[in-house]
Amino acid sequence: MSRLTSLLRRTFGVVKEHVGTDHLGNKYYYVPEQKSWTGRVIRPKRLVEAANPNEFEYMEGSIPSEWDAWIRGRRKQPPTIEELLQNERYREQIKIRAVEAEEKDKALQAKEYEEGLVARPAQTQVKGHASATQFGKTEFSEDPVSTANTFQPGSWTPPGSKK
Repeated sequence: MSRLTSLLRRTFGVVKEHVGTDHLGNKYYYVPEQKSWTGRVIRPKRLVEAANPNEFEYMEGSIPSEWDAWIRGRRKQPPTIEELLQNERYREQIKIRAVEAEEKDKALQAKEYEEGLVARPAQTQVKGHASATQFGKTEFSEDPVSTANTFQPGSWTPPGSKK
């Protein structure tokens, strides 16, 4: 630590070093280990000044994952611009490949349905209406037909059992 840095820290308090800025405008700082005026050692810190300082307006993705890893100490060096651009291109390629794979899978599924290789999914048949009362129903069924509000004990029997 130079004498000037030491003098600045004693005079102005914590000195933070600007490490980088992301494409969203967030600024990242590193505060090296320092000693307070009492001689206590203050651990090094990594900070971010959000481009939008209103906490209630923070949204997931407001900090790129590479910078988030640096802030949390999961990586030693801050990300470079080249690394950020390369990772962004990679994420875009993954999105394109995912769309292509989904379209290919839908086409294959449609072909299998047409050829009869795969049965179409069964449509769920709803019996009655949710607001209809089931109280007093004497007919027993293997299909559960009551709702949470109208459930009656014994109104459903498991398959294969007789009442």
